[in-house]
Amino acid sequence: MADVLWTAEEIAAATGGQVAGDFSAAGVSIDSRTVEPGDLFVALAGVRDGHEFVAQTAQKGAAGALVSQAVETPAVVVADTFKALEALGVAARERAPQARRGAVTGSVGKTSVTRAVEAGLRRAGKAHASVKSYNNHIGVPLTLARMPRDTQRAVFEVGMNHSGEITPLSKFIRPHAVAITTVGPVHLENFAEGEIGVAKAKAEIFDGLEPGGVAVLNADNQWFDLLKGEAEKAGAVVRDFGRDAAYARLVDFVVEGQGATVVAELDGQPLSFPIRQTGVHWGPNSLCVLLMLEALGVDRPTALAALADFAPIEGRGAELEIALKGGAFTLVDESYNANPVSMQAALATLGARKVAGRKIVALTDMLELGPDSPRFHAELSQAIEKAGIDLVFCAGPLMMSLWKALPQERRGGYADAAPALAQQIVEAMQPGDVVMVKGSNGSRAGAIAAALSALGLREQV
Repeated sequence: MADVLWTAEEIAAATGGQVAGDFSAAGVSIDSRTVEPGDLFVALAGVRDGHEFVAQTAQKGAAGALVSQAVETPAVVVADTFKALEALGVAARERAPQARRGAVTGSVGKTSVTRAVEAGLRRAGKAHASVKSYNNHIGVPLTLARMPRDTQRAVFEVGMNHSGEITPLSKFIRPHAVAITTVGPVHLENFAEGEIGVAKAKAEIFDGLEPGGVAVLNADNQWFDLLKGEAEKAGAVVRDFGRDAAYARLVDFVVEGQGATVVAELDGQPLSFPIRQTGVHWGPNSLCVLLMLEALGVDRPTALAALADFAPIEGRGAELEIALKGGAFTLVDESYNANPVSMQAALATLGARKVAGRKIVALTDMLELGPDSPRFHAELSQAIEKAGIDLVFCAGPLMMSLWKALPQERRGGYADAAPALAQQIVEAMQPGDVVMVKGSNGSRAGAIAAALSALGLREQV
């Protein structure tokens, strides 16, 4: 088995539970489908009660379980498994006092920035980080509970849909450095105050900041002054980034093939470095990453080397060449999620790109935008025109607002739901075209990206 993460006695001591069969665990899992040999399986209540799967996880090699009722496998028995998971996370943090911890939130880009920070931390030593987008009331304690005791640095992604959700997560992490990538009109239907409510909710990330910690903030965002004020109230040292920044100022962003060069001034000194990204949002994002790595004790050469190697991740700008008769088209997969801020950035990025054929977008509904949702969708037509997009394919009832706002010559096709749109798109593709797919998870933009890949391969055969 891999290195021991938790013994049964340690789990019991952290959670106030009782050992029912001795064991040692190398990992922690809450999903019976992905349990690995040696894991501790935490039986949480959900759509199905996790206790129903304890025996199954034992058959898959789980070392033991964290349960609130008697089971036939080695276990630690507690009163409440969710509270026990939280307690295990706190215990993991407290037994690794040497670990410098960072936390990243924001309306756009938090996962990509977290992954890039992680890349730098791993180059610098023993590191730990969130997996996937484990950024909520379960994901953050779980990520903490998985943190090895010899961790030197760690970074956590923190998300929210409502006010009051980030504060407890920040207090769990107790970060030494935090970043707010940007604030925009996201989850507006849950905020009576509108976008300022979103900004205040993001500012909750400062509530758990260690004394003298660093707050990395986007100087170009309209809520910068509000966020800076809240950070300073919390005793943070503010480091800003962006074109309007005083500390990490973006001077230029030059796209070159499959990457770009970032030209900046960092603390008054000129700095130019390459990255494996073409999205215009990666100009400021790369500076955000550098400042977070600096705050977590990673030296500049190591941080720049990590950025130079960090490639776009699936659903967030990854590219794929798809064969067609007579050539190929390029799929840009931005399907992981969407809101007005990220949609504008993605359209601007495609607009700035040099292509052999046409620039095409396939867009699905942006969700959770409240009563102004039709306007947010219709206004995308302005960004599409500015970017010089040739054809637009739309799917979903909200995207009908954009479809109606488009001139006839830009209308590629419309469908009520995302899966029905893929065939229309692939039939329109010509060699040299670039098609970007973007939309919210709930509107199934990912289904278009997946179907385009499969249809393209079928065409090749």
